[in-house]
Amino acid sequence: MSGRPEQLFPLFAGLETLTGVGPKTAKLLVQAEIEAPRDLLYALPYAVIDRRRRATIRGVDPPQTVTVEITVGVHRPPRNRGGAYRVHLDDAEADFQMVFFHARADYLKRILPEGARRLVSGKLEIFDGMAQMVHPDHILEPGEEAEMPEFEPVYHLTQGVSQKVMGRAVRSALDRLPKLPEWADAELVVREGWLPWQAAMVQAHAPQGADDLMPTTPARTRLAYDELFAHQMTLALARRQARRHPGMQSAGTGRLRSKVLDALPYRPTGAQMRAMEDIATDMAGAERMNRLLQGDVGAGKTLVALMALLIAVEAGGQGVMMAPTEILARQHLEALLPLTEAAGVVTDILTGRDKGAERKAKLAALKRGDIQILLGTHAVFQPDVEFADLRLAIVDEQHRFGVRQRMELAEKGIAADVLVMTATPIPRSLALAQYGDMDVSVLDEKPPGRKPITTAAVSTERMDEVIDRLRQAIAEGRQCYWVCPLVDESELSDLTAAEDRFKRLRAVLGEGVVGLVHGQMPPSEKDAAMANFVAGDTKVLVATTVIEVGVNVPNATIMVIERAETFGLAQLHQLRGRVGRGEAASTCLLLYQAPLSEGGRRRLEVLRETEDGFRIADTDLQMRGAGDLIGTAQSGLPRFQIADLERQAGLMEIARSDARRLMEQDPTLQSDRGRAVRILLWLMRQDRAIRLISVG
Repeated sequence: MSGRPEQLFPLFAGLETLTGVGPKTAKLLVQAEIEAPRDLLYALPYAVIDRRRRATIRGVDPPQTVTVEITVGVHRPPRNRGGAYRVHLDDAEADFQMVFFHARADYLKRILPEGARRLVSGKLEIFDGMAQMVHPDHILEPGEEAEMPEFEPVYHLTQGVSQKVMGRAVRSALDRLPKLPEWADAELVVREGWLPWQAAMVQAHAPQGADDLMPTTPARTRLAYDELFAHQMTLALARRQARRHPGMQSAGTGRLRSKVLDALPYRPTGAQMRAMEDIATDMAGAERMNRLLQGDVGAGKTLVALMALLIAVEAGGQGVMMAPTEILARQHLEALLPLTEAAGVVTDILTGRDKGAERKAKLAALKRGDIQILLGTHAVFQPDVEFADLRLAIVDEQHRFGVRQRMELAEKGIAADVLVMTATPIPRSLALAQYGDMDVSVLDEKPPGRKPITTAAVSTERMDEVIDRLRQAIAEGRQCYWVCPLVDESELSDLTAAEDRFKRLRAVLGEGVVGLVHGQMPPSEKDAAMANFVAGDTKVLVATTVIEVGVNVPNATIMVIERAETFGLAQLHQLRGRVGRGEAASTCLLLYQAPLSEGGRRRLEVLRETEDGFRIADTDLQMRGAGDLIGTAQSGLPRFQIADLERQAGLMEIARSDARRLMEQDPTLQSDRGRAVRILLWLMRQDRAIRLISVG
């Protein structure tokens, strides 16, 4: 697989090889991430203009685009500079004017000589009782009609590139479409009645009306499938790569796990037992485990993670668990210590803050195998950190750990099994896009003892009542979170919002009762403020969203979210999950500023109705779209140009099973279909997949 297949050369040639694209236009297109003719092909039209000819404008309901043959009448130049230049026109049954601003009279007289016949197309409007067409889109001489299609596709434009230039460039790219071998499954193509790729591409760029723009048309579905399939092939290749390195077989004795289970005050849920079972089977197997543990807020992921770590220790090895922040790593430590002590397992933490002699001592203990379970941040994978026998790496991700990072672990020669945990319930279609190379366990039951949380939406005008409620809770010995809004992009104004709220609450509730945490604080101050709250010294913690991740304070029973309507659903759900962790009944107050937008109202309603994170995630996906849902840029989620993850989840499922099946039948992609799939991967710029095949 040395390089790009020759059939694709025309699609990856310079943009300037296209009709009507000069250096300047090419530069503008590249800024919009259109770098080759191939990218123009995948920028499908989003609208269509009906330019079918009619005999007359009579009976048209303006404003509307019309195409009509006319006879040019009198020219009326403007009376003053900058005025309108008008040209009178007659069709078979009616007359109207064409209007130009800042036009040169000699040019207009040349293209519209009086008495001549022309075909004109543009938007017809009524102004002062007179039908007129301002700056028509097309003025053609008899015999040039072929230049203007009956239905004209409309493309998303980049600054400085007109529809005309864009349309011409796309047509020029379509002219060089190569005939490529079929990479889709033959039975699927027949069953769905799909056109071959080349024909589908031509059809998608020639919509014959608004219906042809729907993502569900056969041509667009076919092209969307190609995108999803290429992505799933990359994931399937990554999966094969991960499995080619034999994993370590870690079979546990069950000795340590039973000690921990005996020490627990409750029985694990059915979902937890199933997940533990899946993980134990994977770890005992010869291939590397690559599993995702997906659980809603408070579904008990930590216990499942601990059981997995204990299998590694029972098998004579070590386990490591990474968290995105130091606060979280310390929380994991606090949660696990009582249990690992019960089992007699040595557990420690390593973060960027360990320096000098202390760090040296920890590293030596790790290398000797004296530390059996290590918790930490990404710092645990620095080059000088060596394990005696690492069997399992658990990554507690906050969307910062994509396919690429999972591959890096493998490249570090860490043959350890990998378990990724996420507290964000992700709709299945997104889970397949982001974690399609992994096996998935879902924790969809709440452990016993988690009480439902009462959720109420309250207008900010009732702020005083809310503060009274806090005062009462504090008197009863409870604690509260108060989350401040993200005002805008600038961190400074977020800071002011949090600081102002902190000062106001401190003035009302008293010194020493209220703490403050925000993103601009030095880490040591942040940790100290968190520690004071966890210890119960401060009763109210005012925070920006830094607390949405993982903080565990069972005594906190009220969560106030200010300007809740400005947060996303998933985020509100995560924040709400910070309360309801203890014995007492908990409340989440969603403070909103009236009037609410439709979307804002819908989000608050969904939260009031349900605590089911998966239902919330599905609603979120429908409301916001896939990119927003997890901040595409940093999530490792691919950007699809045609495929629509919200509406085409079923297609993603088919693509995934198709890709996995092909990898089983033809792991090196040497069959006819395999070779066609290689061409698809080049066409879709799946460079990583191509590297994996060449490695393979």
